[in-house]
Amino acid sequence: MCGMVGWVGYDRDLLGHRGVVEAMTETMVCRGPDDEGVWASSHAILGHRRLSIIDREYGRQPMVSARAPEAVLTYTGEVYNFRELRSELRGRGHEFETRSDTEVVLRAYLEWGEGCAERLVGMFAFAIWDIRTETLVLARDRMGVKPLYYYPTRDGMLYASEPKGILTHPEARAAVDRDGLREMFSMVHTPGHAVFKGLREVLPGTIVTLSRNKIQHHRYWRLTAREHTDDLDTTIRTVRELLDEAVTGQLFADVPVGTLLSGGLDSSAVTAFACRAMAERGATERLPAFSVDFSGHADRFSTNMQWADSDTPYAIEVARHVGAEHVTIELDNEDVLDPSVREAVLRAQDLPISTGDMEYSLYLLCHRLRRRVTVALSGEAADELFGGYTWFHDPVAVYGDTFPWHDPFTKLGGVDALREVGLWDQLELGPYIEQRYREALAEVPRLDGETGLEARMREIGYLNLTRWETFLLDRKDRVSMATGLEVRVPFCDHRLVEYVFNAPWSMKNFDGREKSLLRAAMRGILPDSVLDRKKNPYPATQDRKYEVALREYVQKLLASGAPVLQLVPEAGIRALLDRPAGSYVVGGPWSARAVLERLVEFNSWMSAYGVELEL
Repeated sequence: MCGMVGWVGYDRDLLGHRGVVEAMTETMVCRGPDDEGVWASSHAILGHRRLSIIDREYGRQPMVSARAPEAVLTYTGEVYNFRELRSELRGRGHEFETRSDTEVVLRAYLEWGEGCAERLVGMFAFAIWDIRTETLVLARDRMGVKPLYYYPTRDGMLYASEPKGILTHPEARAAVDRDGLREMFSMVHTPGHAVFKGLREVLPGTIVTLSRNKIQHHRYWRLTAREHTDDLDTTIRTVRELLDEAVTGQLFADVPVGTLLSGGLDSSAVTAFACRAMAERGATERLPAFSVDFSGHADRFSTNMQWADSDTPYAIEVARHVGAEHVTIELDNEDVLDPSVREAVLRAQDLPISTGDMEYSLYLLCHRLRRRVTVALSGEAADELFGGYTWFHDPVAVYGDTFPWHDPFTKLGGVDALREVGLWDQLELGPYIEQRYREALAEVPRLDGETGLEARMREIGYLNLTRWETFLLDRKDRVSMATGLEVRVPFCDHRLVEYVFNAPWSMKNFDGREKSLLRAAMRGILPDSVLDRKKNPYPATQDRKYEVALREYVQKLLASGAPVLQLVPEAGIRALLDRPAGSYVVGGPWSARAVLERLVEFNSWMSAYGVELEL
């Protein structure tokens, strides 16, 4: 995993501006702590920071094609079928100087042009400057696991793995208009929208090309509707085989590998297949499986509509069952309230937090993991794919005629909190959400003859995979890469996604429970206690001391005339503070506490990034 930046300008000589791109490149140091490089020409400068995973000695970037210089590549991510592609390319006359997947991507472009992206299996984003045609090619993986942003200029374009790389450039402004604010507070997660004015995100499964005359977009992959002809037993077996294949393929690395293990079904499935694959390869050391918990959490834990029980006992049981080494990372309130942690998370995401203390604990978890491993496999995306969330099963959410995750957003107080501080009406969030929802529904692929519940659940699956999941993937990538940890996501293997997306809801819910197909696929591999658990989100602290500290922090902001008051009136924030003690014990992205946390971080963000609000 790495970080990349670049600047293309057709109407000027960029050779005298190398220092600008060097400064842009430096912002990617957390994504790539092992090496750096800059390639410069008259009309394009490419910068790269490297996290060495495969062929650590070689594979440096930017990588220029050998012999005649035809193209220059900056690339981040992993292509899991690179060995097969290398063999095919050798058969077509290509010679290789490294063992890296980077060189395979470069050679694939020289052989197939932009069509190379369709042949790659993995998580990736890359930028290629074609020296022959003076064309910039940006490409992103099918599910959007790896981020990639661009910013058109008067004579070209800036690009980077993260907004900070672009905002470092003197021609880029950290301006946010009303639509940017709406995107931040509405939880709709519009594909391509990047909050900052003028900044765009390359869509998943898309290639963006820049030439002297125009910018073009080509969608090389998207979810499609196909008739599912397999019976239930065949479907269960195929899910098991596809997931096993994805996990096994993603274990390849020249550095230590572990897993993120919550004790839930998804991460347990990944850990089980990873342990089995390592045993088959003759590994002598146990796979480390990492969990996070809060000090005293077991004593304070209380159930609610999202959390049914504590994770740690199940994680321990799974690790014992599959032969993994279980490692618990224990945090306390002081950890998540540490100003340096909060600053690091803000810098990682370039935006105020959206899931509260969960993002701080995720950062701390990844930071601790990095002491032991460089790569970790995660169960991310299984809930969106197999129907794990409450909103897949609650009729109010299913038939709510809006984004289904807005149901807990309403029930747990997030919407009420936005109303109370005045943001709901000021930003006209209701109409904005309605507009974005209608646009999303218009994209949904339809299957001829599919009606009723099956048609609606296809819509909900599509919304989750193209909106909610892309938000979670971006959060996981940005926070983990801020610590130099590469997180891989087997459930995002596009072959598994295509297959399960088209399995009918009657199969995904065949036993009346969430994630029926995945549970059945893992029966006999995982303990029954884990298979029969209710889905739990990532843990959030329920310590009242955290609420007290949060309230005190907000009081200090109000006393200092904070920048956030440009957006929210003091009376609105005080209304949230006037709620009784205990109102903010329950966290998570849908809660009133998350709104308060986001306002706190919004204030820090405006100061740190010099944000200009265009209201």
